[in-house]
Amino acid sequence: MSGKNQVTRSVPLNEREQVILQAIINSYVATAEPVGSRTVVKRFGLDLSAATVRNVMADLEEQGYLQQVHTSSGRIPTDAGYRYYVDYLMKVQQLTQSERRRIEGEYEKQLNDVDDVLRRTSHLLALVSHHAGLVEALDVEQARAQRFELMRVSDERVAVLLVDNFGSVHSLATAVKPTASSEQLMRLSNFLNQNFQGATLGTLSSTISEKLGDELSEQRDLAHSVLSILDMLPQRREKKLFLEGAVHLFEHPEFQSIEQAREVFGLLDEHDRLISLLRKAVSEDGSPAVFISRENDEAVGVDGIGVVASPYRVDGKPVGLIGILGPRRMPYSKLTAIVQHTSEVVGRFLTRLMR
Repeated sequence: MSGKNQVTRSVPLNEREQVILQAIINSYVATAEPVGSRTVVKRFGLDLSAATVRNVMADLEEQGYLQQVHTSSGRIPTDAGYRYYVDYLMKVQQLTQSERRRIEGEYEKQLNDVDDVLRRTSHLLALVSHHAGLVEALDVEQARAQRFELMRVSDERVAVLLVDNFGSVHSLATAVKPTASSEQLMRLSNFLNQNFQGATLGTLSSTISEKLGDELSEQRDLAHSVLSILDMLPQRREKKLFLEGAVHLFEHPEFQSIEQAREVFGLLDEHDRLISLLRKAVSEDGSPAVFISRENDEAVGVDGIGVVASPYRVDGKPVGLIGILGPRRMPYSKLTAIVQHTSEVVGRFLTRLMR
């Protein structure tokens, strides 16, 4: 479950170190309290003395996997500790049948279009995780044209309507000279519908330009006016993000300080950064993965956060990302299972919806 940025070690931790690191992370995730050696022994029933555990904890601290908040306190995991846990120790939990049905049931409700589906997905992720749910909208350039319609709105203005297979209606008006007749508009509408249904919006203008031939010579000015407005359509939804459940973040003790809350609020206001975080989290092979704090990217991350993300696919092709953002102290094994299953369900639903 590795992310793109991960802590690497020339020598792996030995079995005892791994067991104690995992125990400390599990305890800290559950309690948000620094973990002492006696807690590790009692809570996890280790056949080790507290003194032995303390020695191992000291070694893990020296190697950068744990830190001590105060001299007399227990230890908490560092970014490197979480990274090692996620990459080498974590086992993704299996969702129960009830949990799977709860997720799938959200897509049995009436959903009007793709944006409605993705907004519901963001809400669902926040609801089941008690963290922030993030969903990147589909790349509009991958949408396919389903229907064109041109209509005159005044003597010198024409409205262009385009319906895509994402369920979105794009409508803009353009000025045209010379004035187009109703017959010309109908002919051009028919030409677009007969030749370009199914064309992706990202290549629509270039595709139409290539096919404008002699049969449209008398409408060339009108056709180019239409093309100029079609060029504008993909940019209208670039990098759109659905964000739900941000209020959940401030229920966690990590975000109670004013300074930390301010930094997280700033991140939530920058949707481009949030999308970059989702992309940083996803592993090279496209499987669900984790981004922790900053992970060698100061411009994107924020200290003390964690992100679990996965792509969702339409017809097997990745078209967007979903994820959960919360404190670094998150139950990654559980949230990875939630994100993975949700991405599969939303992908299947969108594939059916857009056919």
